[in-house]
Amino acid sequence: MVYNFGAGPAMLPVPVMKQIQEEFLDYNNMGVSIIEISHRSPEFTELLNETDALFKELVKLPDNYQILYVHGGAQMQFSAIAMNFIGLKPDKKAVYYDSGNFANLAAKEAAKYGEVIIGNSSADTNYNQIPQFKADQLNEQCSYAYLTSNNTIFGTCWKEIPDTGSTPLVVDATSDILSRKMDYSKFGLLFAGAQKNLGPAGIAMVIIREDLLGHQLESTPKLLNYQLCQQKHSLTNTGNTFAIYTINRVLRWLKGKGGVAEIEIRNRKKARILYEMIDDSSFYKPHSINEHRSDMNVVFNLSEENLLQQFLSEAKENGLYALKGHRNVGGARASIYNAMPLEGVQSLADFMKDFERKNG
Repeated sequence: MVYNFGAGPAMLPVPVMKQIQEEFLDYNNMGVSIIEISHRSPEFTELLNETDALFKELVKLPDNYQILYVHGGAQMQFSAIAMNFIGLKPDKKAVYYDSGNFANLAAKEAAKYGEVIIGNSSADTNYNQIPQFKADQLNEQCSYAYLTSNNTIFGTCWKEIPDTGSTPLVVDATSDILSRKMDYSKFGLLFAGAQKNLGPAGIAMVIIREDLLGHQLESTPKLLNYQLCQQKHSLTNTGNTFAIYTINRVLRWLKGKGGVAEIEIRNRKKARILYEMIDDSSFYKPHSINEHRSDMNVVFNLSEENLLQQFLSEAKENGLYALKGHRNVGGARASIYNAMPLEGVQSLADFMKDFERKNG
């Protein structure tokens, strides 16, 4: 058995992949594949409606929010968000909280369309913690505030979503969507690339409050226009039908597992196994500080860094795949998204203990 700890594209639930395999040549007893049917067919419309309903049920989404399925993954939204939101106020200002690489990239992209204010940053500690949120950094002239809820590269997480008052809060939840309970009424917009907890790469889900639609810049391209996407039920053009189908099957799987509340309990248990093992060892060193640790991405190094390549090679030989850390941090990273079973995490912890015993 190989356990895939890759940060993304990440593993999908094995039952979902088996179901996709079984249905691939004959979707819904039609005799054709899901990748062959029209995105405007009644069958696909039914699938799209069911996917909406599943997500709404799983997160208890308020009625005044719309779900969009958009091209380009998460990074495409760095531009789309600014184009659709920066014009909410005449000054075209937005506050970005810099908690890591992707928050930083999003801020740079938004700066092409308006003024970006860095609310706070944790760059000076190599992003081993979440930057401090201060409500007084927001004012009536801010179009929106922006943060990344979970930082894949650095293994940190906003444990509490801050209250931004009347300023709409935009959240990149790519690496922790559906992994824990969230109050969606706090968000003006939440988005997530699919490749970690939802489905395959190349598509994103955008959850947007209805009153924030219709404020896009005049220059916003057709396929980045959230209002048009909502009006067309995400079918402004031919969408990624296979990705939406896969998201549907993942949402069905998650519901069958007891929903977000149950998966959160399991995710915390998985993370606790690894963090307790690391904390009890002088051989492994965590990157993030305790109170800001992510349950999705456990980032660590070895006290003897010259042993890292040996660690990664032996891990792979033992069926523990894709543990190499990001180049901005180095070390190792275990991404343990919803699909990672408890057995996979325990196998990694057992391997780490054995490796320390032999090499520590």
